[in-house]
Amino acid sequence: MASTAIGIDIGGTHLRAARVSDGGEILDRVAERTVRDPEAVVARILDLIRRLDRPSVAAIGIGVPGRVDAGRGTVLSGGYVDLSQVRLAERVAAAAGRPVAIDNDGTMALVAEIAVGAAQGHESVALLTIGTGIGGAIAEGGRILRGRRAAGQLGHVTIDAGGERCACGRLGCVETVSSGTALGRHVAAAGLPAGTSADRLFALEAAGDPAARRALLAWATPLRAAIESIVAVADPDLVLLGGGLGAAAQRALALVPAAADWFCCPVEAAALGDDAGVIGAALCGLMDRVCDLHPVRAPSPREVA
Repeated sequence: MASTAIGIDIGGTHLRAARVSDGGEILDRVAERTVRDPEAVVARILDLIRRLDRPSVAAIGIGVPGRVDAGRGTVLSGGYVDLSQVRLAERVAAAAGRPVAIDNDGTMALVAEIAVGAAQGHESVALLTIGTGIGGAIAEGGRILRGRRAAGQLGHVTIDAGGERCACGRLGCVETVSSGTALGRHVAAAGLPAGTSADRLFALEAAGDPAARRALLAWATPLRAAIESIVAVADPDLVLLGGGLGAAAQRALALVPAAADWFCCPVEAAALGDDAGVIGAALCGLMDRVCDLHPVRAPSPREVA
């Protein structure tokens, strides 16, 4: 029987889980709305694992929002869901009886895109995931760039030092103005109906609606500035925009040409959308060498005793 793994993606809006083959194919999936209470998150993760568990499941991977020390298997800080005070990997490994790999959710998504998505064949890639917030990760030479512990926090590139306060505590992070949450605020500021979708904005803009154009420009202009800063620092082959709004963000960037030839780089929509997080998490659980992760092993009966 071929091994499978369960991948968990803790998003700002949804908690997703899937059983995934070693080739990156989703075999079964479940999802719930995300809650903010850390203990409730742990309980829901364990419930999702129970619902997906099969004899073929050899490992579990969890993508976590915020800063993660993947080498130590610990969450350093959180954003929309703060698990920094929870021994997440150890608790899930003990309850599920499987090795557990944890990493930043953006890293997990990039691993999936490298393995089976739009980044296949690229040695140097930056990914921004556009959803409730903005996650990110960078791969260099085919390996995840980690820095001291938790490099790749691309949603916290500063685009306005006097801007809005971010969940991280700083001012003017690109997450504050170019996330899905921010798009809702831009829609309201433009006087458009609440809940106006990105597709509807594009349709209105194409028909000449100035309010829709204002909302899209307010969303995409800071994202373009952040991407150019990332290109200036990392000079990747490719920048991918993933998450639920990645394709829409890539389309919106057409309204905001690059400011300078120096910092141009192909920017494409990621291939896997919201599935990237669970696929990457599962693959990292099965093949920790992909992420340079060190899965937390399930304790032996003697250790539990």
